[in-house]
Amino acid sequence: MNFLKNKEAFYLAFLLSFPTLNVAGPLHAQCRLEWTFGISCFDVYVTLVTQIKLWRTDDNCKQGGERCLYELKSANEHYVVAKHTNMIHQYVDDLTFKLIPVQEISCRVVAFSVSEPWYVVLDDGINYCNLHNLVEGSALDLTPGYSELTNDFQCTQYSSANCTIY
Repeated sequence: MNFLKNKEAFYLAFLLSFPTLNVAGPLHAQCRLEWTFGISCFDVYVTLVTQIKLWRTDDNCKQGGERCLYELKSANEHYVVAKHTNMIHQYVDDLTFKLIPVQEISCRVVAFSVSEPWYVVLDDGINYCNLHNLVEGSALDLTPGYSELTNDFQCTQYSSANCTIY
């Protein structure tokens, strides 16, 4: 019986020794954010899909950055699903966008990006940049009423993300 107690104590001490288990934020590389746009969800949908298709190849990343290798999986006026392949690490991230009409001329988008590899814990803000780059690249961030809501608890390494690199 003492052996079992010592074994349990060892496992507990072992697990508590990992610093990644004690950090605030997601335990897997991911990002969840919300945007508000002062335009219709149909216009947001068309703009996002157009941008994803424009950045399908690696042509846009030959000088650096990650504004390339997006792949549209499915899309309609309410949901957009895509993938992004990271140029540096070759990781694939899954992207989803849920478009919610707020009023006739406003749209709220709940966006999510998550790394496919189970072992990716820290990502230098790449999952945030996957989403942010699409909005900035398509100029949706310049629309009236634009706002973005997220934080380090919802987006891995959000506060240190450098979207000119990623």
